Amino acid sequence: MTAVTAPATGTAPRPRGPRGLVWVMLRVHRSALLFWLMLVALFAGGLLWAYGPGADAAWSEYLATGCGSGQPSLGCDVSGPAYQRYDYALGLGGAVMGLVPLFAAAWAGSALIGRELENGTARLAWVQSVSPARWLAAKLAVPAALLTAGMVTLTLVHRLVWSSEGELRHTMGWRAWHDDTIFLANGTAATAYALLGLAIGALTGLLLPRALPALAVAAAAELALSNWLGRLRPHLWPPDLATAKDDYPETVGMIVEGGALTREGAHVPIPDCTGEPGCLTDRDITGFYAYYHPTDHFWRLQLVETGIVLAIATLAVLAAFWLLKRRTGAAV
Repeated sequence: MTAVTAPATGTAPRPRGPRGLVWVMLRVHRSALLFWLMLVALFAGGLLWAYGPGADAAWSEYLATGCGSGQPSLGCDVSGPAYQRYDYALGLGGAVMGLVPLFAAAWAGSALIGRELENGTARLAWVQSVSPARWLAAKLAVPAALLTAGMVTLTLVHRLVWSSEGELRHTMGWRAWHDDTIFLANGTAATAYALLGLAIGALTGLLLPRALPALAVAAAAELALSNWLGRLRPHLWPPDLATAKDDYPETVGMIVEGGALTREGAHVPIPDCTGEPGCLTDRDITGFYAYYHPTDHFWRLQLVETGIVLAIATLAVLAAFWLLKRRTGAAV
């Protein structure tokens, strides 16, 4: 009997399964990936519940109390348990979307960049035919894609709830389109802030290549920058002007500035005239004014703020690549 032997090929068999920087990164950070997918699924589901059964239950509860019939009732301005659950689901969804940039900055500064520089795993990757530039590009591109997909999903679901239940919110009057969490959750700015958090965290991780210090500084920097941009928001687009002679003008929207008008048209603060007859006349006040943003300014403010946030995020990414090149020299 003759034994048959296969000729040697001289090459080792290729390993099966996905390979490359993207796959390695997903495996290393699979806990963060699973947490993000769970977070998106959980709060998207909560918002969809508010869109369907939650809103239906709130309306049924409202009508069951005798409200909505056109007859005045003292109990119609008090929310019941069903509306409170609906409002809680909507508010919690927007609040979580507002916290995602903070989470992204802390995670990127610590686990994504700082820890790998601190432990030396980044340098190990650089000596295995992976350049520092490719390493950082993968570190930023994969989370950016996942953050964008998740935030866009949450924004679309939040807008679905917000646009379909306007009458219910108008009846209770508890929320407005210009509230910080609602404004961000209903537009492109929520995704832009999440990407800004990722960029700030990556830059901080390179500046402070230690996990815990990078986490704290990145979170603080993202929080300070978000608060500053939030205060800047009313001034990103020219507001409308409303005036009235006898009382403060009635406006619906985001108030930017208000006060009193003199005979010469000067804008002055409204004086406290309690118990002083003729106070306004003595101070030469002939009317009142208010600068405000109406509802149709939403997308103008939203897109301008989104552009500013993305521009800052781009500068942070460029600074991160420049810093990496400076530290690694010709290896980049």
